[in-house]
Amino acid sequence: MAALKKGMAPQANVLRDGKYQTIDAAQLVPGDIIKIRLGQIVPADLRLIAGDYASIDQSALTGESIAANKKIGDEAYSGSVVKQGEMEAVVIATGEDTFFGRTAKLVAGAGAKSHAQQAMFQIGDYLIVIAVILAVIMVIFDVYNDIVAHSMNMTAALNILQFVLVLLVASIPVAMPTVFSVTLALGALNLSKEKAIVSKLSSIEEMAGIDILYSDKTGTLTKNQLTLGDTTLYHAKDEQEVVLAGALASKIEDNDAIDTAVINALTDKNVLKNWTIDKFIPFDPVSKRTEAQAHDKQGNQIRVSKGAPQVIVDLAKPSKEESDAIFKLVDQLASHGYRALGVAQSNDDGNTWKILGVFSMFDPPRDDSKETIEAAKAKGVNVKMITGDDTAIAIETCRQLGLGTNILNAADVFPSDMDPDNVPDDIADKIEAADGFARVFPEHKYAIVKAMQKRGHIVAMTGDGVNDAPALKQADCGTAVSGATDAARSAAALILTAPGLSVIKTAIDEARRIFERITSYTIYRVALTMTIMFLVVLSAIFLKFTPLTAIMIVIMSLLDDIPIMTIAYDNTSVSDKTIRWRMKRILTTSSVLGVVAVIQSMIMLVYEFMAVRNGSGSIFGITDKSQLQTLMFLQLVVAGHLLLFVTRQSKWFFQRPFPASALFWAIIATQILAACMCFFGWLVPAISLKTILLIWVYNIIWMFIINIVRLILERMNY
Repeated sequence: MAALKKGMAPQANVLRDGKYQTIDAAQLVPGDIIKIRLGQIVPADLRLIAGDYASIDQSALTGESIAANKKIGDEAYSGSVVKQGEMEAVVIATGEDTFFGRTAKLVAGAGAKSHAQQAMFQIGDYLIVIAVILAVIMVIFDVYNDIVAHSMNMTAALNILQFVLVLLVASIPVAMPTVFSVTLALGALNLSKEKAIVSKLSSIEEMAGIDILYSDKTGTLTKNQLTLGDTTLYHAKDEQEVVLAGALASKIEDNDAIDTAVINALTDKNVLKNWTIDKFIPFDPVSKRTEAQAHDKQGNQIRVSKGAPQVIVDLAKPSKEESDAIFKLVDQLASHGYRALGVAQSNDDGNTWKILGVFSMFDPPRDDSKETIEAAKAKGVNVKMITGDDTAIAIETCRQLGLGTNILNAADVFPSDMDPDNVPDDIADKIEAADGFARVFPEHKYAIVKAMQKRGHIVAMTGDGVNDAPALKQADCGTAVSGATDAARSAAALILTAPGLSVIKTAIDEARRIFERITSYTIYRVALTMTIMFLVVLSAIFLKFTPLTAIMIVIMSLLDDIPIMTIAYDNTSVSDKTIRWRMKRILTTSSVLGVVAVIQSMIMLVYEFMAVRNGSGSIFGITDKSQLQTLMFLQLVVAGHLLLFVTRQSKWFFQRPFPASALFWAIIATQILAACMCFFGWLVPAISLKTILLIWVYNIIWMFIINIVRLILERMNY
């Protein structure tokens, strides 16, 4: 909002008390008469009422690729910039009622919820519900047993409460937000090396699931540089003769896009030094042409003019056959999205003119745009175009880039009184079927993005202007391209500092790697949490034995979670399909793996518990219940980390991509620490080295069993 306010005119030249005076733009009211001139920011929405003409750059507002030429009766929008001319106007709207104000209002209300945030809440709720149910069951069972045994007292009650609280704390995935944030932050660091700045971490994760990418045309897919295409010759001997005449009728210092394109088309710009401009008549919307009078070093005088082809035809008055041919050419160029520019010359001081030729002009696609679009399509992303330019220009650009050409004019689709937050179903159907839109306003872009989000799509949006800001903020991943306005950059979640969209492919790949890391951690965390909770409760109910002390549960949580943060560096494969949170699949997979892990732990616990109670020989070499607790503590620590190797990919754990060295050695270091704790008796009763080795053998065997279950679940594709 602060960036948008910077774009508003601070002062205005207004007619008050019969004379013009300068006041703050905030004091303007509808009905005021004001003057606008070269270099000023238009202070309000205006209707032009007097003056010759004005050329106004409103590209930041509407997305048009060149400045709009205004005449009496036309409207000028607040926040646009006067490039040429001076006119009087009446104020027709101020504040939030202006085109600019409506855009700011949309930005204030825009914004989509992060899917990752929603997923974390769902996972947390799932685990907490299970934990509460199990805790209630365990409390009821313990209280019942104490009452029956007549041992219920305050100490027993506090012991039950203490253990239940520890169990509940262990059930909450407290490290999950940290793991998510660290993983996303490292992804942001990698993207910054590719000249993409992340201002909203969750947008990286969203990039993994985008299935629609709406891209602005001008300056994003195209170079934002008008370029001369083919030149049709009439009375010129070659193309450069037409270009020279057009260049003489241009002024490079005016920074006009058309003048710059014509002058840049000269193969040798030094040829202009041979000519002296005696008189220059700039373009205005009435005459729709420029004219120059010039002479060369030999004293030859000529007049040259360039402008709209129909105006040049009226000036030169060619034969009907020639004029018909020119009009037919103009229609053909327009149908393909090309602008036409006629050039004429007079050698007799303007008494007679001859048409030298007609230029075709086009904003060409960027060199990397087509390759980027093809790469995005290969990743399952449907790329569509939104532009403020004419429909024909948009269609031709799409054709050259290999995009769909079903481009709709926004005015034909969206009613003027439509609520952009609630797009009717019939219009949403048209939006979903279209390959893009032309002649769009900010509320159109915003409505398009929000309508597709309501249809279940994850939408990315690229843009650079104030008109893009509402849609950029609303999109799941709003991307401001290089050279974007402050408002667009402030609204966007991803800011590109290099021209074009080529970094989008890198961002999608990085996002999908991050998503795989987060998903593997999620499955691991849910499965391990369920294992601990069910093991404790089942043991308490059926064996009347507490397999873990409260301190063991706390230490185990630390040993499990701290090294797992290095999963942010893990090596993962890059999916060729869009990825999104499939909570049913994630929770089902993790729950099934958790149940198998519970079976794994319960078999060891029951067998060793019976061996200790009956005094028979224990395979693992333990002699009492305190050592059994240490056995189960180490078993869960080892099994937990081996489980991560299974969950980190959907194939055999020993296949590529291998774990990152940071993750692998963090787990090894943790396992060494856990083994030392159990061997030397740090905070837990000591067990032998043989017992520790046997625990590892047991868990490695089960690692293969759990991996087989994971492969079966993947093949079921539920």
